[in-house]
Amino acid sequence: MSSTAEPEPSRTLERALARLLRPVVRVLLRHGMPYAAFADIAKQVYVETAMRDFGIEGRKPSISRASILTGLTRKEVQRRLAGAAAGREAPAERHNRAVRVLTAWVRDPDFLAADAAPRALSPEGEDGFAELARRHSGDMPPRAVLDELLRIGAVRQRDDGLIEPVARGYVPQRSAEDKLRMLGTDVADLAATIDHNIEHGATDPFFQRKVMYDGIPVDVLPTFRRWSATFAQALLEKLDRWLATRDDGSDGGPKARVGVGIYYFEDPSGRGPDEGRAP
Repeated sequence: MSSTAEPEPSRTLERALARLLRPVVRVLLRHGMPYAAFADIAKQVYVETAMRDFGIEGRKPSISRASILTGLTRKEVQRRLAGAAAGREAPAERHNRAVRVLTAWVRDPDFLAADAAPRALSPEGEDGFAELARRHSGDMPPRAVLDELLRIGAVRQRDDGLIEPVARGYVPQRSAEDKLRMLGTDVADLAATIDHNIEHGATDPFFQRKVMYDGIPVDVLPTFRRWSATFAQALLEKLDRWLATRDDGSDGGPKARVGVGIYYFEDPSGRGPDEGRAP
């Protein structure tokens, strides 16, 4: 057999999983999560995913099938399902009403300056933050919206009392809890896109591209970091404006969550994602 033969899919998947887990495990260890806790969560997700996404068409999902798919005993599958039914931790989207106010701040012309940048706003008044919150948060009290955005460091109150955004979008500045939630949402979205493209990429691909070079001098990285952030922000704001005009809050017709994510990475070591020894 030729030594250049393609690796078996299972071996390729193992190597891909090892690469994926390295940065995730760094986060887990940094925040004190031991392996046993990780393994417990993995078992729960295996069971819930098998029951939700891998049923046989026309049949009700069964504990026996979930046991076969996951390799867990029927007793363990049943225990996990009982835990979920009892209200076990459920991941929550952090794009709440406060976030809608923050994103509206960069596109509602009544709250923009002449250069189209978000204006610093007084807490009250017809053209102040309270009015922005009333327009875009539903029935959430403006003070509660402001407190939430201050809590995560997305806005700040200046010495003159005016409120201004720290970032043109939902980027938690202080709260480790909110940043960790983004690990669960943003990485999950990218993984879901890759999964879709593995299964349906030939007929219905989702956009998934990146640009990368491994011989870039380290001293030019700060320049590229700033330039790429500016360019990426401009693109995201353009996409945001397009989606905002089509965001239908009515109850009629099916709705979907949709978006485009952009992220920056650099690795001065030059070793890339294969660092370390794969299993």
